[in-house]
This record gives sequence, C-alpha cells and structure tokens, in this order.
Amino acid sequence: MFLKDLSVKNKTALVTGAGKGIGKACAIALAEAGANLIIISRTEKDLISVSNKIKKLKRKCNYYLCDVTNLKEIKKIFSEITKLDILVNNAGTNRPEYFTKIKRKDMSEVVDLNIKATFDIAQLGSKIMLKSNNKKKIDRSIINISSQLGKVGAPLRSVYNMTKFGVEGLTKGMALDLAKHNIRVNSVCPTFVETPMVKKFFKDKNFKKSVIQNIPLGKVATESDIATAVVYLASDASSMMTGSSLVIDGGWTAK
Repeated sequence: MFLKDLSVKNKTALVTGAGKGIGKACAIALAEAGANLIIISRTEKDLISVSNKIKKLKRKCNYYLCDVTNLKEIKKIFSEITKLDILVNNAGTNRPEYFTKIKRKDMSEVVDLNIKATFDIAQLGSKIMLKSNNKKKIDRSIINISSQLGKVGAPLRSVYNMTKFGVEGLTKGMALDLAKHNIRVNSVCPTFVETPMVKKFFKDKNFKKSVIQNIPLGKVATESDIATAVVYLASDASSMMTGSSLVIDGGWTAK
C-alpha cells in the first residue's frame, strides 16, 4: 500500500484564532480527521459554537478565552496542557495602508499578533512537545498559517508582508532546530479566503475584482481548501515535510 494515512486519530491539536474563519475550519477539519482539540479565541460565543460542533463529532474539545498577545495569559494556558501533538498557529490580523501613512500603533499591533504572538505560542508549544514521552517516535507537527504575501509583495500591505515573510523565516529556523526531536514545522500560505475579515475588504467591489484578476484560477480559496492542507501537514502523510510551505494561492505567486 502506497497511500499514507491522513488520519490524526487520538492526537491532541491546538488551534489559535479558532473562533472564526480559517482557524474554525482547521479545528473542525482536524476533529473530522480524529483529533481532540484545544481551541483559543478572544470571543467566548464563537468558542462555544466551535466546541459544540467538535463534540458532535465525538471528539474532546477544551476552549480558552484569551488574547494571544497577552503572554502572561498564554503561559498560564500552556502550563495546563500536558499533551500536544499538533499546533496550528493561526491567529493573525492585517491593517492595509499606504506605506508612508501607516500609523505606528497599527504597525505595532500587527507585529505583536502576527510575529511576537506566533513566536511565543510556537515556543511554548514546542516545549510541551519536547517534554512529552515520545519513545514510539510519534510524529508531531507545528503549522504556522502564513500567506501568499509571505512570498511576494503587494500594494498597501507592507506591514503584513513584513510579518508574513517573518513567519516564513521562523518556520524554517524552527524546523532545523526541532527536526532531531521528530517535530516537523511547516507553513500554509493562502491567497485571499472568504473569511469574515476578507469579506469586509471585499465590500469594495473594485478591490474584489482586482483580487480575482490576480488569481490565475479565477477564484478565491475556501476555508476548506486551507483546512485540508493543514490536516495533511498534521498527519503522517506529510512525514517527510519540514521547513517547507504549502502555497494555496490559485497560481498568484507563479506569475
């Protein structure tokens, strides 16, 4: 048999920014593939909704209400976690603006979430994985949600570009440090996905038209497109992938 198993049955997965959009889709897809979930978000209503959907799939789910840029709170949460096989570092944001008009406050908030919090969560998650008894060499996986704009530039996105290029560099450095411990680290680089955040941007019809024109396949990605890629990277099916990225962009970066 040549086809590797995409199941993550009985593994424990943590997803940040799991209340909406890509994070929600990833959490539910991992549960569909057999994982038990730990989900983190800033909105309790969203967490309860996602948790209920996961429990209907007969999987366990614990949720934590937290702003991931609050290191003290995040450390407390991770101190309560004893088992972690999969980490999906998803929480992120964007503040589109022309370069010379970017306010320092907005720049700092994007960097704090997209870079600093991503680093903190990856480091705390790695430490749990390193502490766990892994005599059977169980495959562990860290997946950083990056962007096609971690590969190429775009107008009005210089701060976002900066942070996502940083996520790509972090992914490669982590992968080399953690490989000897059988912890794989990869990224997923989506194009525009019709999440609640992107739908706000798409209210500008000219902007939406320009996005579609930049995607050779002529369509934006779905949340399922990204969640499926995450399940692949979380599973043993990708056991020879580390320090790499899956670019789910409909051909945007091929030009």
